[in-house]
Order: sequence, then C-alpha cells, then structure tokens
Amino acid sequence: MRMVFLATTFLFGAAAFAAPAHAAGSLNLVCAADVKWCELMVRLFEKDHDIKLNMVRMSSGEAYARLRAEARNPKTDIWWAGTGDPHLQAAEDKLTLEYKSPLLSELQPWAQKQAEVSGFRTVGIYSGALGWGYNTDILQKKGLAAPACWKDLTSDKYKGEIQIANPNSSGTAYTALATLVQIMGEDQAFDYLKALNTNVTQYTKSGSAPVKAAARGETGIGIVFMHDAVAMTVQGFPVKTVAPCEGTGFEVGSMSIVKGAKNLENAKVFYDWALSAEVQSHAKEADSFQLPSNTKAEVPPDAPKLSEIKLIDYDFAKYGNSDTRKELLGRWDREIGAQAN
Repeated sequence: MRMVFLATTFLFGAAAFAAPAHAAGSLNLVCAADVKWCELMVRLFEKDHDIKLNMVRMSSGEAYARLRAEARNPKTDIWWAGTGDPHLQAAEDKLTLEYKSPLLSELQPWAQKQAEVSGFRTVGIYSGALGWGYNTDILQKKGLAAPACWKDLTSDKYKGEIQIANPNSSGTAYTALATLVQIMGEDQAFDYLKALNTNVTQYTKSGSAPVKAAARGETGIGIVFMHDAVAMTVQGFPVKTVAPCEGTGFEVGSMSIVKGAKNLENAKVFYDWALSAEVQSHAKEADSFQLPSNTKAEVPPDAPKLSEIKLIDYDFAKYGNSDTRKELLGRWDREIGAQAN
C-alpha cells in the first residue's frame, strides 16, 4: 500500500527539552541531520564545553514548523543542519537571528553566499548533491537495468521499487521537487511526478529513509542526497549511488540561531564551534559524507565529488521563499499527495 506521511502534528512540546530554559550552562538544539550525526555533535560539544545540550532530532520541514509554532515563546535556541530552503524561509519570516560568526571568512563561497542571501540569519555548514541509491542485489535478481537518469525512474519496470520522502516533512524531498521544477518547468515537473507516483511505494517522513530501506532490501531504489547513499555503501550494504544524467540540484545544509533564544550566548558558542574545521572533520565518524563548509576541514574520501556531478544553478533565494515553497507544496498535496492516499 502506498503511504504518505504528512507533518501535521508535532509532539515535541516543552517536555522535549527537559532542562529549564534559563538554566545556566544549557542549550536547546533542534538537529535536522541523521540521528547518528546529531548524537555525535552532542557528545563532542559536551566534551568541550560546560554546557548541557538538550537535543531533539527532527526533519527540516518539522523543524521549520516548530519554529513557527514557538515564535511568540521560543523553546528552541539553535537549529543545526537540514536543507537550506526551510532555513531561508525561517530567515525571511524573521524567525531567526542575524549573526556573523568570526569564522565566516574560513567558509566555502557557497556557505558565505547562504549567509548573505539570508541577511546573515543562517549559514551553510555542508553541501551535497541529490540523486539516488539502488540495491544492486535486488535489481540484479529482478533483471532490471540500473536507472541513470530522472526519466528512467518513471519506467514501468520500476513499479513498486521506489521510495522518496514527503516534501512537507523532508528537506531532501523538497529539494527534489524544486530541482525537477528548475530542470523541466513546473507543469512538466508535475507531469513527471504523477508518472513517478505510480512507481512509488512509500513517501517517507525522513529524507534519508528511502535509501536505508533500499539497503535493507525493502525497496529497490531510494531517491535521496547522494551522500546518504554512500553512507549505506560504506556500512557494507549493496547500494550503488547515482548522479542523474540530466543534472541535479544540491543542498546547502544550514544552521540558524532562533530569534528570542533564551540561551543566546550559548547558542553563539555552539554556532562558532560547529563552523570550525576541527568539528566538521568529525562528520565521517557518523557516516556523514557531505562536503564541509569550512575550507580547512577534512573532506571524507568517500564523499561524492561535486566537481564531477552535473549540478544545476539551484536558485536558493527563489525556492527558499515562503510564497514559492507554499505554492509548490500545496500543488504537490493536491496533485501527488492526494493520489497517493
């Protein structure tokens, strides 16, 4: 049965952050990376600082919705990781705070541009290209050729073999939606998504979940950021990573301080710490293979090389805009999500 997971409820109230909001030496973090990386960041930060880090893991869409819900009385201090589009939307909505880190000059141009576009209300912390991973054993067993292009994924032979996340909850899936619109044009992209829908078995809540399902043999193909597929291969699963032949979009994973943060000074400490080359070089320990934003950070050897991928000129300002995002997600709900129920 085809399933859709919509981010309609958020059971992450004040209880999610057990420490008192004003307690000395505390910080309330929403983390939108893979849980393994989130947990690693908590351990590393608490090892280096006398600050209790209270972390809740959410997908990017959920994190943005949480900031909106808490706008009058923020319980979150800082939002780390997740695709840049919802961070830019939060910046446009003035849900986040302008801050210029002293490490800004050490960052890649794309990370600095993310900060500039947002009025310095967010900053790039990593980047990665969109693609998919497929289970080589499943495709071989079923006699299926590996898909090399976006157009291949709509073939009848892949019916029941594809998972992708829901763009309402997942920044990965929203990036895919915006990427297809930029490659094909909006109407043609939605025609494509309707054709793709016939092959999709599940729209997951998390952006990385589809390739994890492929790794476990639950589906043949997961549309994800390529570094998430690489992580499965490194862990020993029979997963191969694909960069679409027509070109593809990419993310600038971002970080934002929440406007009205109760632990503002501690949030700035974390912000500067997370931008450092030393901290970003630890990502590989959590099987995270994105390109780090600090130019001095170690790049994992297994990380996809963006210079070898056909990247589109992704318009972060437009597709991080509230009106554009709302229009695209509304159309997806009407034309794709409604059909997937």
